[in-house]
Amino acid sequence: MANPIQRTISTFSIVGFDPQTGEAGIAVQSKFLAAGSVVPWAKAGAGAIATQSWSNTGYVEPALKMMAEGVHPEEIMKTLTAKDDLCEQRQVGIVDFKGRSATFTGNECMSWAGGVCGQNFAAQGNILVSQATVDALAESFNSSSGDLADRLSLALAAAQKAGGDRRGMQSAGLYIAKAGGGYGGYNDRYVDIRVDDHPDPITELRRILVLWRLTFFRTRPGNIAEISGEVKDFILELLSKEGYYNGPKGVWDSQMQKAFFEFCHTNNFEERDVEAGKIDREVLEYLQKTYK
Repeated sequence: MANPIQRTISTFSIVGFDPQTGEAGIAVQSKFLAAGSVVPWAKAGAGAIATQSWSNTGYVEPALKMMAEGVHPEEIMKTLTAKDDLCEQRQVGIVDFKGRSATFTGNECMSWAGGVCGQNFAAQGNILVSQATVDALAESFNSSSGDLADRLSLALAAAQKAGGDRRGMQSAGLYIAKAGGGYGGYNDRYVDIRVDDHPDPITELRRILVLWRLTFFRTRPGNIAEISGEVKDFILELLSKEGYYNGPKGVWDSQMQKAFFEFCHTNNFEERDVEAGKIDREVLEYLQKTYK
């Protein structure tokens, strides 16, 4: 029997895939410090894997490689656990780039422990109040709308409401991979948020997700407003208050645009740049709420 201290990476998690966008990711919560540094792994064009309950991160590289090669998650799970003498203390969830999934819970995981999987997701947890936590993960993911980040984080909230980890809360993480989705389009790290130690990590995760979207996501097609009328007046007043522009306030011109770009880039909205004379609507809504 392994040392019980080694088995305390106990948590609930959900791995999910969005066939419309090709995004694959994981959301996790645990009464364990920085669970987001251990549990979630994903790669664009391959899939996602969560490894917990005395987590074996040695599963990650071969699992992602086999997913990219098209091996079914059930076969991947059999391959991983067959080579692991301590597999009965592990818990794993996998979803691949075709939406196929698998979940595994070893017989020595601390109760309540178990998982459920279906098309585009796998949900699992251990040291839970009851099975209701895992059922809530699955039900929320299957019934919710929005993008993958929303659906995964909302699933965590639903699972916590259903009981969650019976030891309480401490950390949460959200990791999503998407081809070209990283900052500047240079990698696949589309969403990478960790709340390592917090009394309400899921709520905090959702709060940071709002800021992450503004900072790292790009403008959605058509979600753009003209800088004119009341919008122009608001922006010029903001630029004046913040010390970026104090010139004439007539027709929007190149000097106003230069000042606005400087403001946006100073405040980390460069991924939301649009053509001159226009503004991303989500940035506008955030500014109106923040600087009202």
